[in-house]
Amino acid sequence: MAKWTPKHEAPEPLEGPVVATITGLTVLWFVLFLAQLPFYGWFDDRDRTWWVWTCLAGAGLGLIGIWYVRKRDAAITRARAAAPAAPDTAGGSGGPGAPEGTTSA
Repeated sequence: MAKWTPKHEAPEPLEGPVVATITGLTVLWFVLFLAQLPFYGWFDDRDRTWWVWTCLAGAGLGLIGIWYVRKRDAAITRARAAAPAAPDTAGGSGGPGAPEGTTSA
């Protein structure tokens, strides 16, 4: 089991323009769906209609993703705004096991 124990802490997750990324990719899926519609007969002749429906499903799931990341972004913003107003529950100590009167940096 020691072989699978991590030897260092995991890095912080990357944050970026998540809402814009999900919105852009959702639009891309929908554009791909619309671009394939005129060729539906060609896809049907070759039993590849799943390509068309996969693009539509990607656009639909992307709409759910946009809703999710907007809610997530709003929750993160609310949490950051409420963080300074929250009282310090640690009582000024450096955390569990820290000697009294010391703080962690």
